[in-house]
Amino acid sequence: MKEIMGLLNIFRKKENNVQNGAGVYLTAQLNARIQPVDRGDQFEDPLHDKLQTAGLGEVTGGGTQLAEDPDGIAYCDVEFLINDPTEENLAQIVAFLEELGAPRGSILKGVPGKADIEFGTSEGLALFLNGTDLPSEVYQNADVNETISNCNALMEGIGMMLGHWQGNKETALYFYGSSFQKMEIAIAEHILKDPLCEKSRIVQIA
Repeated sequence: MKEIMGLLNIFRKKENNVQNGAGVYLTAQLNARIQPVDRGDQFEDPLHDKLQTAGLGEVTGGGTQLAEDPDGIAYCDVEFLINDPTEENLAQIVAFLEELGAPRGSILKGVPGKADIEFGTSEGLALFLNGTDLPSEVYQNADVNETISNCNALMEGIGMMLGHWQGNKETALYFYGSSFQKMEIAIAEHILKDPLCEKSRIVQIA
């Protein structure tokens, strides 16, 4: 995927409670297509709380990498300062991120003397809604929020929408959960009935 424009909201700094010069900065590149505010709610803030509670460090910022249409978003980053990058501590941080829903294909970067660490357990489904080729009355009468609500309800216990992007020709809805296949099956019947989903397409993104 070709990336453009650089990082959106590249750093959202938190107050630094770790002594200046101590610890190591690491970056979790999350294979999640979510907006900056959603990134904070889903990953940054909960991870910060978990790191502080465990005495491991703190989150210091984050960013969202934009991509060309129709994807809109390529991935997002969470940067954090860890006091001591031992194998045990790194494993605990990865476990924290996976508990928060880190998708497959995520990468932990910047570990001194080591290669990037791949992690992530959740899978991703992108539903691309056609924004140009449907009858005008569909766009006038349909409510994308209702489509999102219905899909979330059908995916209950399997997955949910975490991000979105409105492009020039398509609107992308990004769902993450335990299984791409199960999420796809859960909404298959609804896709056939929802006028806004006519000429839509589904792609596995994690």
